[in-house]
Amino acid sequence: MVSRFDRLSAQLRTAWKPHKQPTAPRAYRCQCGRPVFFRNSECLACHTPLGYEPYLAQVLPLSPGAQNGTWQLFGETDEAARTYERCGNFDSAAGCNWLIPLDETPPAPAAAASPAAPAGALTAGAKPVPHPVRLCIACRLNHTIPDLRQLDNQELWRRIEGAKRRLVSQLVALNLPVKSKMTEDPKHGLGFDFLRSGPKGPKVMTGHADGMITINIEEANDAAREKLRAELHEPYRTLLGHFRHEVGHYYWDRLVRDTGWLAPYRELFGDERQDYAGSLKANYTQGPPADWDQRFVSSYASSHPWEDWAESWAHYLHMADTVDTALSFGIDADEVEIDAEPFGRDALWRPDDPGAEVFLDFVNAWVELTAVLNEMSRSMGQHDFYPFVLPRPVVAKLQFIHLVVHGAEPPAMAPPPATPETAETAPSA
Repeated sequence: MVSRFDRLSAQLRTAWKPHKQPTAPRAYRCQCGRPVFFRNSECLACHTPLGYEPYLAQVLPLSPGAQNGTWQLFGETDEAARTYERCGNFDSAAGCNWLIPLDETPPAPAAAASPAAPAGALTAGAKPVPHPVRLCIACRLNHTIPDLRQLDNQELWRRIEGAKRRLVSQLVALNLPVKSKMTEDPKHGLGFDFLRSGPKGPKVMTGHADGMITINIEEANDAAREKLRAELHEPYRTLLGHFRHEVGHYYWDRLVRDTGWLAPYRELFGDERQDYAGSLKANYTQGPPADWDQRFVSSYASSHPWEDWAESWAHYLHMADTVDTALSFGIDADEVEIDAEPFGRDALWRPDDPGAEVFLDFVNAWVELTAVLNEMSRSMGQHDFYPFVLPRPVVAKLQFIHLVVHGAEPPAMAPPPATPETAETAPSA
């Protein structure tokens, strides 16, 4: 009997036929043939060293290079073979398994010290350490890391970096700009402050301002995060969701503001020039509009057009990465049962776009996939895997984001708004 997962895969395959391969592969194998995973730095079967190559989007088996501390791909003996070194955070609490091409031009060292990072901490933005190290494309985005002299911070930082690497790997695979604000692009770059509220100090607010994303590291404490999720009546709250939501604010600055996408953004999401602080206050005191679930992907998305964009952006990244993972693990068959009426072109923002049909297949495959995964979660007594419903206006917004991400031609230029600065304790998608 053909399983439901087998039937489901046909729709996924149809959705991504033009790609043939996932954008960011999530299934990898060691040289011995055994499966290995995104976080692994060693094969547990044959003990071959492994490293993640972000520009190839692959976890690769390694063998020692000609120089001490260097690595080449397993089996490559040619002198012209590319040589790598490990990220300087490999032996830190972060346990980063990413590789740095030896011929990559290193970014300039950061000048400012990071007050929350102790001397010798492996973080971009800290003072020069006695033994300078090179950081990978993900770790050099760090401006501030937790004080690692507090032992519990080490575990929280490890979890944070795991979620951040997942995010950055997807951003790189999507060819989105990923440059450090501290060492590569001070004006337009991206940076992270991982902070913790002091016993008497002000509470750290997760949010974004001018390319700097602040994450309260207590979000990496599962019990604390679940408590907050319940108090805020959220259906979903994860570290990766926070990262994807906050980076959505950053990419609004980079890809929408001051571009031809601004005018259609305002038509679809609303005018972001309305009072941001007042809108958030109203959301917390009065709650969302009664019909939010007919127009937005989450109740928080209804609070302000910036939050609608960030929530929709996060959901787009959720969808793309999950479908990539499904494809990576070989979900493939010939037919699918459609349990719900699929979305048609009339749900799209640009129904006549050349890629409209492929995008619709992707969205409809997502709806089918999440229906199955929700049932599997319920079988284990867990919360739904994807506790959201996509109303038709959200599908239009997702297509808008899809076109922005993939570099479609925007409409005519519109006047720029004021620079946004956001800080929130709000739910992240």
